[in-house]
Amino acid sequence: MVILLGLAAAVLYGSGDFLGGMASRRAHVLTVLTLVETAGAIVALAVAVASSGPVSLAGLAWGIAAGAIGALGLIIFYAGLAAGPMSVVAPVSGLVSTVLPVAVALAEGERPSLAVYAGALLCLVAIVLASSAGEGGEGGEAGEGGEAGEAGGTSGTSTARRSGRPGHGIAYGVLAGLAFGLFFLLIRNAGQSGAVWPVAAARIGEVAAVLAAAAVLRRGVLPRGADGRLLLTAVGAGVIDVVANLCYVAATRTGLFGLAVVLASLYPGVTVLLARVVLGERLRWVQRTGLGLAAIGTLLVAI
Repeated sequence: MVILLGLAAAVLYGSGDFLGGMASRRAHVLTVLTLVETAGAIVALAVAVASSGPVSLAGLAWGIAAGAIGALGLIIFYAGLAAGPMSVVAPVSGLVSTVLPVAVALAEGERPSLAVYAGALLCLVAIVLASSAGEGGEGGEAGEGGEAGEAGGTSGTSTARRSGRPGHGIAYGVLAGLAFGLFFLLIRNAGQSGAVWPVAAARIGEVAAVLAAAAVLRRGVLPRGADGRLLLTAVGAGVIDVVANLCYVAATRTGLFGLAVVLASLYPGVTVLLARVVLGERLRWVQRTGLGLAAIGTLLVAI
């Protein structure tokens, strides 16, 4: 079950990233994030109220902390896209965001089989390759993060032209990856008291963090002249991401935490595939290799 739920989370995270990237082509990233997070919070709260799941103050606290840190990771990630090469920032953040929670899982005593180790290692390589983008911006829609990617291709067009400094890109990638990894870890902790309310709390934390960032930057977040397509796309991204979070939390509750993280972190490949199928974007050989390794790694994990 953990494999199915982890892969479902990856598919949903990647789909949400793609929709967020499409929306961010039509509005500023903070505006898109506000729409996405608000829609997600409303849906998550409605589901939580309608459900009979337990409510734990500790779970709510973990959830709010996870959401705030995840939103901080988004801010760092997009700052990195402006300061360093996308081809450095995206894969570095993807790798760090996976390695951190996996290291915690191993420290907690998880000991999977050799086949799972091999499959997880291939998936880690696949995450880096699938999220890589060329200097010309190819594959720019492969946004970052389950939590990280809700505005996936925001800076793909403008920042791909900037070579930046690789050192800066690595620094931003590591910081963003740490924030995303902490999100995976904290939302797992929140989910130990139940699945629905912690996810709703995380969405509230994300909304608060995005609004705080907008206030600090003195940037308006209300959509001006937004059309129905933008609103529908952003709302769709928010709703899908809520379901993705629920699948991820459920995966951590039904199996190995490290395995759930690795499988859920395959989401960049889904975003890349959607960009290829829907937008006709050309896949670079690095990304095709990453998708192939992801498939092999998943098979090894499922054995």
